[in-house]
Amino acid sequence: MNGRPLLALLVRWLVLALGVTLAEKIVPGVDCKDGGTLLVVVVLLSFFNAVIRPVLVLFTLPFIVLTMGLGLVVINALLFLLVGELVEGFQVAGFWDAFWAAVIVGLTNFFMTLLMKRRPPGGPGGGAGGGGERRPARREPGGDVIDV
Repeated sequence: MNGRPLLALLVRWLVLALGVTLAEKIVPGVDCKDGGTLLVVVVLLSFFNAVIRPVLVLFTLPFIVLTMGLGLVVINALLFLLVGELVEGFQVAGFWDAFWAAVIVGLTNFFMTLLMKRRPPGGPGGGAGGGGERRPARREPGGDVIDV
């Protein structure tokens, strides 16, 4: 997807939508009214991840280092809460609901990224019939949608 930025963005949004949907199903304090609301939530979370999150990470870097990265989940939970306040039809009951939703969305993003990075057997550098040297997988810039 390196040469197709629009496709890469759509895939990231789909993964984020899956994570938010799973969080809604698992965390009792998270509720999304319908698919249109989910689309707005996904776009807003992506925007906040690109614009607000880097500033928050910069200002809270000592806290993030001190907590060995747990501060990032707190930042993601706060962004989740903010989206819950801004989007009508998307409710987040409180901080802990946002925290667990952020964990679920982050895990969903992590596992979906792993699944999408796998190469099929027999392809270049793959198993049966690949035959050549294994090349390291290329990392796409900005690979994560949101670490929520």
